[in-house]
Amino acid sequence: MDCCLEAGLNLFDSADVYSGGAAEEILGGAIKYRRDRVLISTKATFRHGSDSNDVGSSRFALIRAVDRALNRLGTDYIDLFQLHGFDAATPVEETLRTLDDLVTAGKIRYLGCSNFSGWHLMKSLAAASRHGWTRYVAHQAYYSLVGRDYEWELMPLALDQGVGGVIWSPLGWGRLTGRLRRGQPLPESSRLQSSIALGAGPQVSDDLLFNVVDTLDEIAAETGKTVAQIALNWLLQRPSVSTLIIGARDEKQLRENLGAVGWQLTPEQAAKLDRVSALPKIYPYWHQAGFAERNPFPVG
Repeated sequence: MDCCLEAGLNLFDSADVYSGGAAEEILGGAIKYRRDRVLISTKATFRHGSDSNDVGSSRFALIRAVDRALNRLGTDYIDLFQLHGFDAATPVEETLRTLDDLVTAGKIRYLGCSNFSGWHLMKSLAAASRHGWTRYVAHQAYYSLVGRDYEWELMPLALDQGVGGVIWSPLGWGRLTGRLRRGQPLPESSRLQSSIALGAGPQVSDDLLFNVVDTLDEIAAETGKTVAQIALNWLLQRPSVSTLIIGARDEKQLRENLGAVGWQLTPEQAAKLDRVSALPKIYPYWHQAGFAERNPFPVG
């Protein structure tokens, strides 16, 4: 936290399911004497117990989740509270009315969501506007040089509706740290060795990954920056992206990631990364791309 604040970073993200709530408790201890210098983001919705109400975004579940998060964090307000996922079993009106009440009560400053589909987000924004409730201003979503699905629908929606992208796993679940090389085994400490990455994380073909890594290496030689710094810098220049969530194992890794700011890739370097990381679009996006006169790629 000291390193981040020294570098001008002040948003710290957590969730109720991270280490069974311990992550929020540790974060709360770290901010105890500098609450006014930081922004706290946390999340709820995923299952965190065996009870029938220990999951979801119902009124009961959200009020309890926020009160428990405030207690673990040792604060009386959350700067950005996000739904960790969409709850299709609860009407969006119930969820949004509850969140609006929590904002009115002063327990939450701003609202966001995470891992929503385009229609999930648009339905929620429309309902909030219709009733005059607080709208989502942030969408915490996966986006990286080896995972560009965000661009197809969520990016244009974000620009149209004024929703900032809060990007998680910007290094593609550890694939773009500079430690993975063609024909070499995974490092033992790689995040990709985890069962979560193998079973539930985004899947990336070796051809795409190593073609992107080769291009990152080329640009690293041109700029003197690391592979990770280039991958992060590319994201920071993308339309609708407000901030990146980085999770560093140690101070050295954190300081390397912080080196992604304060400079910019040239348009030619960014275009080279665009080309090598592009994948065939699914329908209807490939069809819309053929009508670029009226469906242009989003620009910030």
